[in-house]
Amino acid sequence: MISLQEMGQRACEAKYSLQKMTAEQKNQALLAAANALREEAEEILSANREDIAAGEANGMHPGMIDRLRLTKARIDAMAEGLEQIVGLEDPIGQVMETFERPNGLVIEKKRVPLGVIGIIYESRPNVTADAFGLCFKTGNAVILKGGSDAIRSNMAITKVLRESLNTVGVTPDAIQLIENTDRSATSAFMKLNEYVDVLIPRGGAGLIRAVVENSTIPVIETGTGNCHVYVDKAADLDMAVKIILNAKTQRIGVCNACESLVIHESVREEFLPILARELRSKNVEMRGDEGVRIYLEDCIPATEEDYGKEYLDYIISMKTVSSVGEAIAHINKYNTRHSECIITDDPAAAEQFLNEVDAACVYVNASTRFTDGFEFGFGAEIGISTQKLHARGPMGLKELTSYKYIVHGKGQIRG
Repeated sequence: MISLQEMGQRACEAKYSLQKMTAEQKNQALLAAANALREEAEEILSANREDIAAGEANGMHPGMIDRLRLTKARIDAMAEGLEQIVGLEDPIGQVMETFERPNGLVIEKKRVPLGVIGIIYESRPNVTADAFGLCFKTGNAVILKGGSDAIRSNMAITKVLRESLNTVGVTPDAIQLIENTDRSATSAFMKLNEYVDVLIPRGGAGLIRAVVENSTIPVIETGTGNCHVYVDKAADLDMAVKIILNAKTQRIGVCNACESLVIHESVREEFLPILARELRSKNVEMRGDEGVRIYLEDCIPATEEDYGKEYLDYIISMKTVSSVGEAIAHINKYNTRHSECIITDDPAAAEQFLNEVDAACVYVNASTRFTDGFEFGFGAEIGISTQKLHARGPMGLKELTSYKYIVHGKGQIRG
């Protein structure tokens, strides 16, 4: 097992090699990697089955098991994500703007790679392939630190990707995985600022907080998802039920799932019994305020903690309000700046919600489950940033670049 220092050195060497590659060369390597994932799917699934068995034996939460589990379809989706990245325009080398100064200097602002990207993530082994694809296309080397619960899956995926790069004559150190599962390795990785240009954590609130508080490497924070759906007084209630069921139950262990409902008091009498029937059919536990519990006898009283909680489970909180303004205030108080939705046929209410809710993604009449790099057409995502620097929302190719100024002169000197 090589040391972190050596991994950092290898990544730095790799980044200069990657920055010289043309878009066509990168695309050919990505296609080879996609094919390799499909061809070696059984090897990856075998490793994943071992991780699943270990997780179940250790009493892992069903929502986390869902994040950890790979299937043939999910491996196909990983490969398809790489192929989508191939079809996207390479941002490296793009001239963002050009201007000329009065002294005759011509200045270009050009996209360049970030360099070496470090990613610390939990449970979801598909992140291994997604991160590689996006970083590779943008000329960045990547060092990955996955969770111990997915170590066998991550090792298998990384092995396949590195071997595919080697077969097409590309340095396999474009992707490296830290195989040491000790917490000390994570702590040491966060101090590797001599080699790593940016660190991106993907996982639960505890992991993200630990990275933000302890890293000496600049961090792009990808946040947890306490996502809300607000059912306005002008909502189409049939649409609202369908959107909420999708946002809550289509996949519970993801950051863009709906965890909290806000309901206008004028529609609760008609809406709540219909919604509750559907939620019960999916075994969703409801926790609400007094305005909700008047109509739902089996609804558990909601606490202050419930309103701010990312459950990743078949549980949902409910709050009644008397106006769109009150809904916005509640959401801005408890949300995690991820994804928020209003269901309404009132354009004014929709516009107010869009303008005043503080979140990376804000929806009108659509499920929060669409906050995803694949769904946005980015091919895949490195994460969903809930901060405002350096990127926000699903992070695709452009979000993994920086820029530099190219200055053309004709002998000018400064007086």
